[in-house]
Amino acid sequence: MQTIKLGIDGPIVTALGVGTWAWGDTLFWAYGKDFGASDVEGAFQASIDAGVTFFDTAEVYGLGESERLIGKFCKQTSQPIQIATKYFPLPWRWNRKAIADALTASLERLQTSQISLYQIHWPLEFLIKTKDFMEVLADEVKKGRIQSVGVSNYSAAQMAQAHQYLAAKGIPLAVNQVPYSLLTRQIEQNGVLEKAQQLGVTILAYSPLAQGLLTGKYNLESIKTLQGARRVDPRFSPKGLQKLEPLFSNLKNLSEKYCKTPAQISLNWLICQGNVIPIPGAKNAQQATQNAGALGWSLTPEEVSLLRQSC
Repeated sequence: MQTIKLGIDGPIVTALGVGTWAWGDTLFWAYGKDFGASDVEGAFQASIDAGVTFFDTAEVYGLGESERLIGKFCKQTSQPIQIATKYFPLPWRWNRKAIADALTASLERLQTSQISLYQIHWPLEFLIKTKDFMEVLADEVKKGRIQSVGVSNYSAAQMAQAHQYLAAKGIPLAVNQVPYSLLTRQIEQNGVLEKAQQLGVTILAYSPLAQGLLTGKYNLESIKTLQGARRVDPRFSPKGLQKLEPLFSNLKNLSEKYCKTPAQISLNWLICQGNVIPIPGAKNAQQATQNAGALGWSLTPEEVSLLRQSC
């Protein structure tokens, strides 16, 4: 199984993770209607059966239900699981004690005494100072409750500042979790990717399939019945799909060459960037198994460049 280290000296995790925002979330993902606990349990089991054991969650996902589900599933397997979760500084939780208390609550829901990675969900400096968060988490690493510290949605400058505060405590910043895909490449232009490479910070790429656009299942016919945010996303319009046709064509050709799906090609492209871990979501066993098919092989440098130039 392909593995990667979080940051410079963090824990070793699988080169592909599982995003679990949908697990237990009824507001955005219709959990309990379109899918339920048995479906996500199937996704969990299919992932570990395929060797993918790194799961990313957050206390706000399903208001804690995602963490509770993962905790329950972990108790049902002897396979070592690596868990990343996140803290969100809601208005009444902006002091140092609140950070430690939130970690305690997450550990209880996850039914574990230690997790691989703890992150701050957004850089809400006006609520909680990055310095406070980093110093508290550096102490938690030394206590053994977390193995590494990360941030999420941080700019290059904010990431460098977080890195500096942690370094003063002798702890490296391990991760910055940001949107990254073939169709979402802002971190390549805004300095985040370059700064992460300089600092040895691993990129956790969320929404790596661009809301499913890179799966190959959307066409002029299927977009007629779109729901939710996709209905107003210009990329899912007839004009948007037409603009992306060169990319879709190349994904199709590579899919045929490697006997892989467009989604697997797209995830492998991210892995090929180096020190990038895609964390696609999986709501059932079939999706989890398909995601895992991105591992164990590699696009050539020429193919990586071809896809980059296609969009």
